[in-house]
Amino acid sequence: MQAGEYLIETRGLSRRFGAQLAVNDLNLLVPEAGVYGFLGPNGAGKTTAIRMLLGLIRPDAGEVRLFGQPLISNHRALMSRVGALVEAPSLYPHLTGRENLEVTRRLLGSPRELIDVALETVRMTRDAGRRVREYSLGMRQRLGLALALLNRPQLLILDEPTNGLDPAGIHEMRDLIRRLPEEFGVTVFLSSHLLSEVEQIAGHIGIIHESRLLFQGTLSELQTKQQTELAVGVTQSEEAMDCLVRAGWSVERRDGLLSVRAAAPDDAMKINRLLLDQRLDVFHLALTQRSLEDIFLTLTSDVSANGRGAETSGEANGRAR
Repeated sequence: MQAGEYLIETRGLSRRFGAQLAVNDLNLLVPEAGVYGFLGPNGAGKTTAIRMLLGLIRPDAGEVRLFGQPLISNHRALMSRVGALVEAPSLYPHLTGRENLEVTRRLLGSPRELIDVALETVRMTRDAGRRVREYSLGMRQRLGLALALLNRPQLLILDEPTNGLDPAGIHEMRDLIRRLPEEFGVTVFLSSHLLSEVEQIAGHIGIIHESRLLFQGTLSELQTKQQTELAVGVTQSEEAMDCLVRAGWSVERRDGLLSVRAAAPDDAMKINRLLLDQRLDVFHLALTQRSLEDIFLTLTSDVSANGRGAETSGEANGRAR
């Protein structure tokens, strides 16, 4: 990518709290348009990184650039182009949803009509006249998102927006976030530990673990870095497993089938031919792509086992800038 194509760019971003290293040499590259999923377990450094992106805390080292400009010298101008929902939204429970939006609109100096636009966007128009104390957690989160949209942001930063929501609330929030880039032209930077949810909406992924960035790139790039698996169904499973292991394949039993580590689609033909040559009856043969959750667990377990951070080529590309 050429310079100027990133809405968020960090260079060597680091932050300590006493002896605790919360973020270590973070190099983010967030392209314009779409959803960028910033993934990691609780305590990995996601919220600290987001607070530095918003200028709420200063890094001990490194730089944040938004829209191609350094944050430290252009904070007010840049923040006027950013909307954010960090942790639970700050709401006045004794006011209605619309009144909460009106308070923020006046502070921002936004046009009054943006209140209706924001309410319609988050599907809260019908409940806008109710007091916030009567809202469910999911409705409060959606109202918080409406507050973040009042300045018509080009960049929307969301920190764990589905935290604490029930399945229905998670589904509503996921559907809403998925629509934002296409319908409103906003780029979404989304932090979460719910990998299966992010997998359904994000085009780009950054994975942070123990304060370090392990991977950065598209979801398809992440998946291609990991070995695919071949699900094999054979009537003589014991003989088939022995045959494959002797031939050098890594094999596990899973859900009544044999799961074979495969490096390429051509491996399916090789395995099928090998089993047929041994007169073993194959009734099922399918390549399966590992889920984001499986890949994440593999990445983080490898780092924990090695006792240090590990950079992929995705991060190396980011560092080269």
